[in-house]
Order: sequence, then structure tokens, then C-alpha cells
Amino acid sequence: MSTSQGEHIVRSFDTELEELNQTIVRMGGIAESLLATAIQALSRRDSELASRVVKSDGEIDLLEQKINEQAVQMLALRQPMANDLRAVVSALRISSDLERIGDYAANVAKRSMALNQVPPVQPASSIPRMARLVQANIKRVLDAYIAQDAEMALDVWHSDGEVDEMYTSLFRETLTYMMEDPRNITPCTHILFIAKNIERIGDHATNIAELVHFLVKGVQIEGGRPKGDTTSYAVMEPKPNAEEAPANGG
Repeated sequence: MSTSQGEHIVRSFDTELEELNQTIVRMGGIAESLLATAIQALSRRDSELASRVVKSDGEIDLLEQKINEQAVQMLALRQPMANDLRAVVSALRISSDLERIGDYAANVAKRSMALNQVPPVQPASSIPRMARLVQANIKRVLDAYIAQDAEMALDVWHSDGEVDEMYTSLFRETLTYMMEDPRNITPCTHILFIAKNIERIGDHATNIAELVHFLVKGVQIEGGRPKGDTTSYAVMEPKPNAEEAPANGG
């Protein structure tokens, strides 16, 4: 192979990789926007806006399909090695995480529509703060991907514990409302599902942070992932002097 042919192949691969990266960035921007709009719909109790989020999720699915096709073609035709191989494989895995983020944002929108059918309850006001942190993490991890910044990715990775702590706090608050008044059970159940969806979006942002770190450094992040979600062990104690519901409706 002549030197000019080799340079042409390298330039062609670089162009294809840049196109792949741009598709990832576009997909990430849509996922971030869907979460923001879903939370806006929740705060405003706007079912029409929530419906638009649900319908827009298909756009992310199409972009994931495009990325899969681009990546498979690059792997088959270019047979990349070392850093180039990590770049293509990371893009594939990141697109999968972004697709799941879109799904969870759509789930938040669906639950908000259901929540609009019942009177508002206090725990719903805690959701936007948690969502803002997760949304910020999505933006930062996408910035880290664009800049190939392992330290920024590591910072996002560490912040997942804060998201989990907020989820645990919201979980306990919501259970308390459910225990205090059975009429709160239905709306609070929707809130718990919304909060869990947002927490899972945070987990996928953390997955992407790990992939970015691996892409740049070539090694996995050391140590276990920081977790602050203790809801699996949560035991709610009734408040002192709380009126207990009569057994068997008696």
C-alpha cells in the first residue's frame, strides 16, 4: 500500500469517526432536552407537553439505529485497533445508554400525565431539584466526551452518590405521606416511579462517564461506584401519636 493510500484511509476513518461523534452529541442533546421538558411538564401539570416528550422519544431510537449501523460498518471495513477501536466501541455503548435515558424521560412524562388526574401532593415539588442535578450530569458527561476529558467524567461519576441520596430522601418523604393518608397512595406511587426513573437516568449518565474515562485513559475507574441509595433497606416507623388506620376497615 502506498503512503498516499494509507493517508487517505486514515483521513477517511477520522472523518467517519467525527460523524459518529457528532451523532452521539446530537443524540445526547435530545436526551437532555427530553428530560428537561418532561420535568417542565410535571411542574406545570401540562399533559400536552408531556405527550410531546413521549412522541419525541422515537427520534432518539432512530439515532441509536444510525449509530449502530455506522459503528458496525466501521468495525467491518476499517478493522480499527487500540484507541480507534475503543472510540468506536465506546460510541456504541454510549448510544445505548442515551437511548435508555430517552426511554426513562418518556416514562417520566407518562407518569406525569397520570399524576395530573389526581390532586397534587407535596413530594412532587422535590422532583425538579433532583432532575436538575441529573440533567447537569448529562450535560457535563457529554462535554467530557466531546473534550475527551477524563477528569470531568470522573467528577460526574463521583456525583452519582448525591443523586442517590436525594432519591433516598424523596423515597422516605413519599412513604410518609402514603402512611399518613391512604388518599395519597395513588399520586405518591406515581411520584415514586418518576423519582426512580430519574435516578436510573443518573445511573446511565454515570455509565457514560465510565466509558469516557476508559476511552481517554484505556483503563477502568478504580473502586466501586459511589452509591447513596438506601431505599432497599428503608424501614418506615410510624410518627408518634399518628392515627392508625383501623384493621379490616373496621
